[in-house]
Amino acid sequence: MGDVPPRSQYDDLVHPRTQKKPSPQVEAEKDLVVEDPSSGFVGAVVRCEKDVVHLEDRFGKVRAYPLGPGFWVDGRPVVLVRPKVNTISGPQRSASGSTYVVGARARVAREGRIYVEGKHDAELVEKVWGHDLRIEGVVVEPLHGVDDLPGIVRDFKPQSGRRLGVLVDHLVTGSKETRIAQQVTGAHSLVVGHPFIDIWQAVKPSVVGIKAWPTVPKGEDWKTGVCRRLGWEDDTGYVWAQRILARVNQWTDLEPVLIGRVEELIDFVTED
Repeated sequence: MGDVPPRSQYDDLVHPRTQKKPSPQVEAEKDLVVEDPSSGFVGAVVRCEKDVVHLEDRFGKVRAYPLGPGFWVDGRPVVLVRPKVNTISGPQRSASGSTYVVGARARVAREGRIYVEGKHDAELVEKVWGHDLRIEGVVVEPLHGVDDLPGIVRDFKPQSGRRLGVLVDHLVTGSKETRIAQQVTGAHSLVVGHPFIDIWQAVKPSVVGIKAWPTVPKGEDWKTGVCRRLGWEDDTGYVWAQRILARVNQWTDLEPVLIGRVEELIDFVTED
């Protein structure tokens, strides 16, 4: 075979154009459009958990995938990773926009209370104002129907140091809710409300990916009518939890009229 030339120190090098580069890591930030090439599913990131990313396509269908390789972004393979948690120097803000008190323990509950009209209302108030309420020692309880309001006020017996604040849906001129609210009087009780038929409408339409909340004729169940017109699931509990509440992250996701009323109630109940 003849003489074999000596081995060169460059024999193991790979030409740069033939060397396979690793896929870049991309943080699964909200609204990032991602494709799963194995199934063809394309969707925007709606939330990212410890090891799972949830994608929603343009028809509203949501699928969950494990984080890692196997995705495409802008037509290129990527490795999806959890978004980094930003470390903020200086005062941090809670979901309501107030100063976040790091390491603060919840205050012993005051005797005063805030009642809101329904479970969904209570969950929304907790998600946005929960930190503030714990710092101030204010308990929020659901009012299961505005018809119960006069009886609750009578049993609660509002007085100095024991104030009662109430948030009512659809508090507009001439409504049943307004007529009932007008029965509540006294310096230690405050009833305020918003004009929306349901607390769902207090979430800005853009937050849930729609142009506007649909109009539902009087006499038809509002939540059911909304789901039907938007092509959402007929389980209103699921819709609230997954399509609406899950997308609310801070006070700017809500309509200003609701923000003002909740802040007013917290100030009223905590007034010495």
